Amino acid sequence: MDEARCPQTSLDAITVEVVAAGESRTSRCLLSLPAGSTVAAALEIAAFQPGWGEAIEAAAGTGIFGRAVKMQHVLHHGDRLELCRALRLDPKDARRRRAQLRD
Repeated sequence: MDEARCPQTSLDAITVEVVAAGESRTSRCLLSLPAGSTVAAALEIAAFQPGWGEAIEAAAGTGIFGRAVKMQHVLHHGDRLELCRALRLDPKDARRRRAQLRD
């Protein structure tokens, strides 16, 4: 797992973990952000870390602890911001293929 610390000082700072799971590795970045920061602001800062620009561009969406959030969502101290990948195969199609193999 790759870890990077992204320092930023503020009296009212929050700490947020940004996580991206690739096919071969998982990366995470701990950010210290001003209170009231949004998902978009966190991704702008994380993009400056080596390798994160590509992960952010490839993301199909974002979530916090498994729940989808929009870019304007305000982050809270301790949030885990997840970069979601696109599905390789539609789950309905996968289920249909498995059912056809059983028949």
